[in-house]
Order: sequence, then C-alpha cells, then structure tokens
Amino acid sequence: MAPTLQSKTCKDEIKEQVQDGDTTVVDIRSIDVASPTIAAGDVTANSGSLTERIVAALRTVHDPEIPVNIYDLGLIYRIELRDQGLIEIDMTLTAPGCPVAGEMLKWVENAVAGVEGVGSVDVNLVFDPPWDKSRMSEDVQLELGLI
Repeated sequence: MAPTLQSKTCKDEIKEQVQDGDTTVVDIRSIDVASPTIAAGDVTANSGSLTERIVAALRTVHDPEIPVNIYDLGLIYRIELRDQGLIEIDMTLTAPGCPVAGEMLKWVENAVAGVEGVGSVDVNLVFDPPWDKSRMSEDVQLELGLI
C-alpha cells in the first residue's frame, strides 16, 4: 500500500504534513506569530495538538538579553515530530556569539521534554538563514520599540 500524505493548514497557518501518521513537519516560517492562538500555560495538559503544546512550552523559554520568549522572537525555525515521540527542533540565536548559546539549547530541550507525548528532543543550532528582526512578531517589535 502506498503511503498516504495529508496536508492541512490550521487557522493560524501552521502547515503540517503527515505521512502514515509517523512524521509531522512544521515549518515555523509559515506561522503568523502576530496573531498566535496558542497561549502559554499548562503545557502538559491533553488539550491541543502536540505541536500546540510544544509551541506553548517554547514560549516559556526567554532570551536572557531580550525580555521576549524565543518562539515569538523568531528563533525557532523548524519543529519536526518523528516516530516514538522524538522531536527535532532547529533554532538560531540573535547573534552567533551569544554567551549562553549552550545553555539556551538545554533550556529548549528541557522545556519540550516536559510536554506529554514527547519522548526525546534533539535541538540543532543553525545560522542559515541568519536571524533578523523581521522574524519577530509585530507585537514583539512594537513592545521593543522597533516599529
């Protein structure tokens, strides 16, 4: 039997592809973070999809130099849900020389590992494409006085 491939676009334009129910890839660049529907809160609750709970967990991690969570800051580039609860995350930093880079990767890993349904978490640090302020939500840009 050929694998089935479903594509769906959620209300906030999170694009997911599911193949045989094993792998979900979420391209974060397609999420409109200016009007998020996922609120921070109890990220271990059964409400919402696994992706929504992971995003809520990511919103609990803050950049130590900028008083904003890393998700709305635009540092998360990719979340991939794989077999047996493995979650792969590609993230970047606002600057390659960030003094807490290693620690921040651990903060992300620990936050996501606490979500019900997550088995293990691999966090990859990437710098392509480079981060810039256009990746921040409009609300964050306004809060920081950038617009």
